[in-house]
Amino acid sequence: MQQKADHQVSVLVVGGSLVGLSLSLFLGRLGVRHMLVERHAGTSIHPRGRGNNVRTMELYRVAGVEPDIRTAASLLAENHGIMQTPTLVGDAGEWLFKEIDPGGGLAKFSPSGWCLCSQNDLEPVLRRNAEALGGDLRYFHDLESFEQDAEGVTAYVRDRDSDELYTVRADYLVAADGPRSPVRNRLGIGQSGPGDLFANVSITFRSKLLAGIVGDRRFICCYLTNPEADGALLPIDNKENWVFHAPWHPEHGETLEEFTEERLQRHIRQAVGAPDLDVEITGRASWRAAERVADRYAHDRVFLAGDSAHEMSPTGAFGSNTGIQDAHNLAWKLSAVLEGWAGPGLLETYDAERRPVAMATSARASTRSVEHSHPGFAPAPGVGGGKRGGILNIVLAYRYPEGAVVGADPTEPVVPEGMRLTAEPGSRSPHMWLRRAGERVSTLDLYERSLVLLCDAGSGAGQAWHAAARRIADADGVRLDAHRIGAGADAELALETEDDDWAATHGTSADGAVLVRPDGFVAWRASTGAADPEAELRRVLATVLHGN
Repeated sequence: MQQKADHQVSVLVVGGSLVGLSLSLFLGRLGVRHMLVERHAGTSIHPRGRGNNVRTMELYRVAGVEPDIRTAASLLAENHGIMQTPTLVGDAGEWLFKEIDPGGGLAKFSPSGWCLCSQNDLEPVLRRNAEALGGDLRYFHDLESFEQDAEGVTAYVRDRDSDELYTVRADYLVAADGPRSPVRNRLGIGQSGPGDLFANVSITFRSKLLAGIVGDRRFICCYLTNPEADGALLPIDNKENWVFHAPWHPEHGETLEEFTEERLQRHIRQAVGAPDLDVEITGRASWRAAERVADRYAHDRVFLAGDSAHEMSPTGAFGSNTGIQDAHNLAWKLSAVLEGWAGPGLLETYDAERRPVAMATSARASTRSVEHSHPGFAPAPGVGGGKRGGILNIVLAYRYPEGAVVGADPTEPVVPEGMRLTAEPGSRSPHMWLRRAGERVSTLDLYERSLVLLCDAGSGAGQAWHAAARRIADADGVRLDAHRIGAGADAELALETEDDDWAATHGTSADGAVLVRPDGFVAWRASTGAADPEAELRRVLATVLHGN
């Protein structure tokens, strides 16, 4: 007989960095009772992981925290682009790209935009909002061991302040415990990929004179290419606080102890090209870039997310964003299963959907590092040699050819060549502006707590789809909302202009319907009406939610 645990929750999250905190936020929004344990005493104190891509910001928008994040990121709001130069003195060098969104073209794809917010600024925002939603977040608490059975997971957690050991009983455990993941190792889950790529030492420093040398070049990052002192310079406040990434070569026997304060000061001055630059070292941290993906993302009731599931080269900030999107994919599935409107088979789609995305994205991250000649990266043959080009299709247009979708083409690549966002099953639903009770909303704002069926208010077939969805929601307890789009009293959503065509935007007709998941991905699409729309919807829902 199972001994009663000290604490009982639906989900135990292990790891309180970006991914764990995002998962806590998403679970809290869905009303899932959970506990988070983090072995460190607080959130990150080092400015790293600053690039939050547009898809991540869409998720934070729906979760209600985008304004808080942009406030936390205000110091770097005007910074764009990446430079590469042998010296910052004078006007040498070139922009690898000067604007993240030149011409504002992103607005047709998304209601959000990129945001430069360092981890030490972002994590407190996530923590504050997750706790406000009822999340039990415990810092300086360490998972010592766990065991699982057919009904759940029993975890043994130590309070590092009091040295008290206590037990937590959870239905599911999610490991967001970093690249060396003790949980993944305990499960015996291996990893595949090229492995270690390069290593850097990250230095925070103060310099009052550097801002004058940088001038009005408001970059996100500047690669300094002096062969005697290369590295990457990143602003913290554009005034006197900076970060510098210096190459570290442990493969050649170089130790961290060799990075003395005097050496680091000399290196930064030489890299910048200013021998008299004032440099006050305020902190340092080592890190290793790698390309690895876990061989599976789940073992019974335990799931991997973030760096425990995948490691990527930092160029492009793909790793943290992919991890946050792991958490979002998993959160709604856990909620649906725990509430009983989906079967356990839905959780099996987490690996099927997210692991291929990580494999494609990690390869692209390595290629991006080659393109940018990242300091310290000397790629082995075959590493980073993938397809080059833009990144927006990787950020917004990746798809799930297999998983909790009906009608997706399993032969389609995970990352398409271009920006196809036309509501194909398995893809992120397209953005368009609508009016709801007079308020301007994006279609993406509709997706969080339930499945959503979109149909046409002016079509008889659309009305039939709507009625069928309402009957199923009422009779079966499935979280399923239905919205009629168009004009007239029946329409829950109005088009913003007469020229807008929701059906064409979603790749269907006025008689068709589109079923969107709580994470904003299209589960299924009908191009026309159905003889028995309720039976058709039931068939689709059985496949999406139960794998039947």
